Amino acid sequence: MSGAVLIAIAIGVVWFAPPLLFFAVAIAVAVMAVNELIVIARATRLQLSMTAAAFATSLVVGSSRIPHALDLFLVTALIGAAALTLGAWQGGPDALATVSASLFPALGIRALGGPPALFLLMLTIIVSDSMQYYTGRLFGRRPLAPLVSPKKTVEGAMGGFVFGTALFTIVGAWWLPAVPVGFRVLVGVTLVALGIAGDLFESMLKRSANVKDSSSLIPGHGGILDRIDALLFAAPVYYIVLRYV
Repeated sequence: MSGAVLIAIAIGVVWFAPPLLFFAVAIAVAVMAVNELIVIARATRLQLSMTAAAFATSLVVGSSRIPHALDLFLVTALIGAAALTLGAWQGGPDALATVSASLFPALGIRALGGPPALFLLMLTIIVSDSMQYYTGRLFGRRPLAPLVSPKKTVEGAMGGFVFGTALFTIVGAWWLPAVPVGFRVLVGVTLVALGIAGDLFESMLKRSANVKDSSSLIPGHGGILDRIDALLFAAPVYYIVLRYV
């Protein structure tokens, strides 16, 4: 039930909301996600200021059109730092401290490609996540990242790659018609890989803090971070592709 409500809200905001309302919802979602991140941080004895974090997040959301390619540098630096942390973490409560408690909101996609471009990203991640779960349940044998997320399997990830990439490639023919089919396949594979990395990254933060969900805000789904974790890496890179490629 809560999932159906979330889908209805997402469709309404992405497709029909005027830019000002979309911007307000984006800031609200980002600030709620940061609040959950701070709760995780405090569980690892990192005392962060919610007021300062909310203000900084609002500034980042509002600067989706940063000049002089600074956005490209910031996205690369933040994802690079997170990826290094994910690869080096060996357990313990220091994951969030290692990555400097960074969050990676990127909300310029709708302004660049319109609602179809943003919804295409969301659908790709949703289909990939769902098929990772079902493929893993049916065929999963080999663990993908046992320390970070013991239930994820290599077979599940492969299912996500196949179905998520197919969705992006096929639907992208209508929603991103200017993008050649070969490049759509490449972008689809990249987005699925980044979505898996974002999911594992949030799992690492939660396991490091010894919490199951980022919050209990959404019945049956956990918190905002639990719903957008796969977008943390995929959305910024997709934004860069739309803007520069």
